[in-house]
Order: sequence, then structure tokens, then C-alpha cells
Amino acid sequence: MKTHRHPKRYRQSDRHHRAISSLSKRLVRVMTYSVLTLLIISILLVIALRFLPAPTSAFMMHTHIDDLVEGKAFQPIKQDWVDSRGISKYAYSAVIASEDQRFYQHHGFDIDAIYKAYQQYQHGGKLRGASTISQQVAKNLFLSPARNFGRKALEIWFTFLIESLWTKARILEMYLNIAEFGDHLFGIEAASQHYFGISAKRLSASQAALLAATLPNPIRLKAAHPSAYLLQRQRWILRQMHNLAN
Repeated sequence: MKTHRHPKRYRQSDRHHRAISSLSKRLVRVMTYSVLTLLIISILLVIALRFLPAPTSAFMMHTHIDDLVEGKAFQPIKQDWVDSRGISKYAYSAVIASEDQRFYQHHGFDIDAIYKAYQQYQHGGKLRGASTISQQVAKNLFLSPARNFGRKALEIWFTFLIESLWTKARILEMYLNIAEFGDHLFGIEAASQHYFGISAKRLSASQAALLAATLPNPIRLKAAHPSAYLLQRQRWILRQMHNLAN
């Protein structure tokens, strides 16, 4: 026996499907516009910071958040922005020797370093980072310390923008102004004044190498009281600076 759909029930079902379809389309439009808006804002922000000093960074703000969560008394960030003319040439060569020796050869991502780190890990070695200076600027300036896929995607995006819209000189200048050099101590100028009582422009090769040697973990590796390991790392950086110069 042939059955027939109830007209009223059919119309209700049809309206229900149309409503769901319409809602889905609206959600897709909202998400698309939101993503495009965020992309445009990020591009404009990176363009602005090509020319303007960074008043703060995500890393600095997170330092204050950590203090608040841990119930610590407020402690101001020590940081003094200096442009490239106020930074010793040794500071530039020291961080390149320490952190990213292929800085001028890559476009934000050192594929060779990533591959070598992976190979070392595959052969039972410790998994080590292969972040370039450009990636570190992207992370420190714009992102939280969280480790997840979304953050990594944003790191790749901001690194791409930085490498596309800034000069290499600007990337180094920004890096040296926002890098952490101690507890609530950021930037090469504040670090130079704190540890040596001089401006960043007057740093010697040895002093610059010591500061660069702390960069993997400036809270544990203290430039004020250098351990045997830190001094060994300083000597290694000085040798690398000499090799790169030649």
C-alpha cells in the first residue's frame, strides 16, 4: 500500500532544514569575516612595528600575569628601548652566533636545523629547539607561552609576516630589545646597565657573548654570577663570532 507524507509534517521538516542551512551559512560567514579581520589586524600591527618601538610584548605581559597568579608583589619590567645605533655590533654578532647562525640565509625557518634536530631525536638524543631569531621574535612579541597547534600556526603566520615586511636589521633590533636577560629584565640596554653599568652601545665582545650565553634560560643562567657552564658557553660563542666574521 502506497504511503503519503503528511503535508504539514513535511513542511515543518523542510522549514527546519532550511533554518539549519541558513544558520550554518551565517556561521560560516561570521567565521570567515572574523578570520579575515584578524589577519588584516595582524598585518597592520606588524607593519606598524616595523617603524615603531614595541611598548611591551606578550612575554612581558605574561610575566606580570604569572606574578599575579602566584600572589607575588608587583615588580615593574626593566626595559629601555634603543635603536640599532645604540647597540654594539658585538651584541648583534653574539646573538647570531648563539641563536641562529644561518639568520641571513633563511627566510624565517631554518629547515636544515629542524631536520638535524629531528635526526638527533630519532637517534635517541634530546629533543632540542630549532627556532630561528625570527620565530623567537614572533613568539615573544605576539604570543603566549602555551604549547598547542593553534599557537604554532600563529607562530608560523607571524614569522612569515615579520620576514616579509621587516628587514633583517629590524628583526635583530626588535629581538635585542625584547629578549629576556633576567628576572623582569628585558632588552639589551637594560641588561647592559644592570650587569655592567654601561650602555648597550659600549658592550665589548666578551660582555655581549656572556649576555648571549644566558639566552636559552636567563633565569637559571645568571650573567651576574656566571657558572662554569655559562663561561664555557661564552667562550664557545666568542669562537663562533670569530669564525662567522671570517
